[in-house]
Amino acid sequence: MAKLGYSFQNFDPERMARAHGRDLRVSPKFAIEVCREIKGMMVNDAIKYLEDVIALKRPVPIRRFNDSLGHKKGKGFGPGRYPVKVAKAILKILLNVKNNAEQKGLDPDRLKIIHAAAHKGPVLPGYIPRAFGRATAFNQQTTHVEIVVEEIRR
Repeated sequence: MAKLGYSFQNFDPERMARAHGRDLRVSPKFAIEVCREIKGMMVNDAIKYLEDVIALKRPVPIRRFNDSLGHKKGKGFGPGRYPVKVAKAILKILLNVKNNAEQKGLDPDRLKIIHAAAHKGPVLPGYIPRAFGRATAFNQQTTHVEIVVEEIRR
């Protein structure tokens, strides 16, 4: 089996912790948008934000993949969605990286997300049978998500 690495290169084990999810069966497009939104947040704020997305209270702004997307309620909020499945998957990774940081002895209240990235994974082939002996491809996209946090010194 191939060794899977991180795209983040400047990792300092004394002040940082990391976690990743591989071959997640979620939309890569929405995962990119959610990672863009949580990058730079404190971990506890990001966890609260993702819980609000899951509860359909706060939408995720869609900046790149927003063709013919409706705007959401709120002052000046542009196109957005509530990617619940992606938010649940990234929330698991966030909790994992928080636990990794606690195991290293880092303070969980001072953790900041310095790297959050989503990449396309392998496509799982699938088929839907059609009339007259034909078939249509119905493939499943997978996504790799990686998150790196750093303890902020105050």
